This record gives sequence, structure tokens and C-alpha cells, in this order.
Amino acid sequence: MINTTPFIRRADMIRCVLCDNAPCDSACGVLNPSGLLRSIWFGNEQVAALRLPKINPCESCEAPCERACLRAGEVPIKGMIRNLYNGVMPNVETEAPEDESRLRCDMCGTPLENPFLLSSSVVASNYDMCARAFEAGWAGACFKTICTLDIHEASPRFSALYSDGGSIMGFKNIEQLSDHGVAENMAVFRRLKAEYPKKFIMASIMGQDEAEWRTLAHLCQENGADAVELNFSCPNMAEGGMGSDIGQVPELVERLTAAAKSDCSIPVLAKLTPNVANMSPAAEAALRGGADGIAAINTIKSVLGVNVNTYVSAPAVHGNSAVGGYSGNAVKPIALRFISELAQNSKLKGMHLSGMGGVETWQDALEFILLGAGTVQVTTAVMQYGYRIIEDLKAGLNLYLAEKGFANVGEAIGLGLDSVSHTTDVLERDTVIFPHFNREHCIGCGRCTISCSDGGHQALRLNEARRPVMDGRSCVGCHLCVLVCPQNAITPSRKRISRSKPVST
Repeated sequence: MINTTPFIRRADMIRCVLCDNAPCDSACGVLNPSGLLRSIWFGNEQVAALRLPKINPCESCEAPCERACLRAGEVPIKGMIRNLYNGVMPNVETEAPEDESRLRCDMCGTPLENPFLLSSSVVASNYDMCARAFEAGWAGACFKTICTLDIHEASPRFSALYSDGGSIMGFKNIEQLSDHGVAENMAVFRRLKAEYPKKFIMASIMGQDEAEWRTLAHLCQENGADAVELNFSCPNMAEGGMGSDIGQVPELVERLTAAAKSDCSIPVLAKLTPNVANMSPAAEAALRGGADGIAAINTIKSVLGVNVNTYVSAPAVHGNSAVGGYSGNAVKPIALRFISELAQNSKLKGMHLSGMGGVETWQDALEFILLGAGTVQVTTAVMQYGYRIIEDLKAGLNLYLAEKGFANVGEAIGLGLDSVSHTTDVLERDTVIFPHFNREHCIGCGRCTISCSDGGHQALRLNEARRPVMDGRSCVGCHLCVLVCPQNAITPSRKRISRSKPVST
């Protein structure tokens, strides 16, 4: 499956703001430019190409879409569509699947249309939001955590770190639990289940004692929830032995899971905190308490910088701030680490893993599935881009499964686990893979030589033509140069060199 996204994003997509009701669509009248651009942004060029008519209608067009753009003249829409026709379409080997049957899966035995769920958060906090998400194509939602507490939120309560392209890379929140009463939320469950009987409703709950955990779980089941998620991990509700304070103590996880499970026959998942060295002790405790699955990860405790003028961290609330939960694409590597840990734990075999943490694209979601997750939950990307991202999540994963010959998404679960070790002792260390330099793409900037000189092994220099020259005796194959090259002109070589043999320059 080809992927030209990095080049398109940097060079062309950088100025597109992914508009709501995009003016380029109404200006075109033939294609749906905004949908094509969105698919490009989310790494879905093949799906975009498959949606195009066989003959490019843009060739003789004067590009009114570009003039109508809110950043007129800054987004080369016509050029990107030409790239889909000339660069992507000729390489598409698999036709678009006729249906979404490959995406069908289950949560602890309950059928799901696809593996994509909204995670417990503001994106699934009332009837209207969940209904619109269901209409968009999400298989279900984990409703925002229900409690008996009187919740009053701070303002502001969000802050973010941005990538060079302007999109949110890391996101911090100090949001707490549902600010709607228990009875009001139960009414939402009843209405959703009546109007969307095939959609999956998971109720996230947090109690103050064993009796409350038991009562809330029972109420959620009575009012239509298909499963219950026990929130043992909210970093913003740690006072009084709640939230992540529970998830850090296996004995509490076991006891409160057992309490919730005691009067509840629907599946129960324990949502565990990443604010621990290892998640297995808490997961094993949840299993002993009767949990049917594990949800992970919740947000990571964080301080998102400090304003150098006011000396207050963000988000600042009347001159004060607090440690809060960090999410977004930046936390995905940490989430994948925990999911792989749980999936490789033989004691947890048979438990459903619902993974989350930094999912924006279908590739992100697939990585969780390959490391053992049976379902995938999303919040921060929805907050940034809207429920509409489900279109590309489903279409991209569906095409991938068809291309690989999988009958269903379940066949992909755990296929990447054998490549993951939680110790580096197993790695082969006797050969070096040199970098390969593409002279045509290289522009002679010298970024590779700077990084190699100051952060590597002094194996690169620029020649008179401003092209990198490698000293094979010094190169250790670390591939720092591969990572820093702004032109993607350096790739790993297929040639492996044994350390035991002399290397020529």
C-alpha cells in the first residue's frame, strides 16, 4: 500500500484548514475536493484515488475551487488532484471493497459494525453528540464518565502543543467527569438504545465507594448499556482516592472491579492508568475481580510548559494551573507500549483489549490492532477534526484488509506482537545497515552532516558539490541521518555489513 502522505502534507496540504462546509466543494460542482483533501491529510490517498472518475475533470478546469478557498492561492487543490491521478491511481492494485463486512468485530461477544468507538470524554457526553457520531458511522461510544459528584469545570481547561504544520500534536486537559446527573444520563442511554439498537453503548463510571461502583454498574445495565467501563485512571480526579489513584493500586482495582461486577451481568472493562511503570499488575488484579477486558490508555499526567512572562503553566485559570491529562498523537508510542505489554501477558489471555491514545488515522488504529487491541477508541482527533474522521478510518482500514486478503479485522489482531520485545537484550548486534543516499532528491542542505557530526559518529561530510560522502569505517548504522533529512533523500540500504569484517570507505 503506497503512502505519499508525508510529501503531500509538507508541500501542499500545510495550508489547508479542512473546512466545515468547504467553499471549494460548492465552487467545483463536479468533485468533492474537501473530502479528497481530507483523505490525503489522513493518509488515505488510495481511497481518494478510487473515488475519482476515470478521466480527470480538472485538466481543462480553471480551478475555481482554489479561488474559493478561504486561503485563496495557498492550497494547490488542482495539483493535489493531479497527483492522485498521476502518482497514486496507477499504483492502486485493489478495488474499493463493495461493503464494510470486513470491519465487523465484537466487544466481549457483542457484535460491532466496526472497531471504532468514541472514548469516554467530552466527545460522547450527551444524546445529540452520540447520535450524530452514530449517524456518521461510529460503531459505538463510551459515554463520558458518570458519577454522583457535583462537577463544576474550570475555564479554560484545554491547552495544546502544535506541530510545525500547525496541527495539534499534544493535547492537555483538566476536564473532570460528566456534569450531568445520573438520572439524566440514564435517560440518554434509554433513548440511544431505542433509536440506535445496533450501536454499542459503553457506560464509563466512577464511584466513591464499593456500594456506589455496584449501584452505578447496575443502573447502567438496567438502562440499556451494552458494557461498563470502570474509570480507574482519570488523572484529574485523584483527590480522595479516585481516578488514577485507584489504577496505581492493584488491590483497589480488584476490589472495586469485583464490586461493580457483583450486580452486573454485561461485560465490564477496567480502564487503567498509564501513570505506572507496568500495567500488568493492575490488569491482572482487574481479571481477578471479574473484568472481561481492559481499556488503555487514559491520559498521561503532564505539565504543558510554563509561560515565561506570567510563570503560570497552561491552561491558566485565574493565575493558577494544575497537572492534567496529556493526549494526542504524541502519546501513541506510550499507548502502544502498554497495549503490547498487556497482549503479551499470558495471564490475560482471552481478555478483550480496547486500545486508545493518539489515534488519528486508520494506520494509527491498525497499529493498535496489530499489537493486540480488538477495538480502538478515539477522542483527541475527534475534538480537533470532528466525527467525520470515521469515514477515512473505516475506508482506509477496509481497503487495507482487502488488499492483504484478510476476511475480517480479527485476523489482524496481534500480528505485530512477535516483533516487540520489552528488553533490548534480544536484538542482533553484529551487523551494520548503512544509509543509502538518493543524489537526485538531495538538495545539499547538510542537515545530515551536522547531525552526524554533533549527534552521531562523524561519518558524513559534504563534498564540493554539496552532496554527502560517507566514511564506512566510522558509520555505525544508527540512521540519525535518515530521520533528519528534510527531503527524505536518505533511506536504509539493503546491504548489511558484518562488524567482524573490514569496511572500505
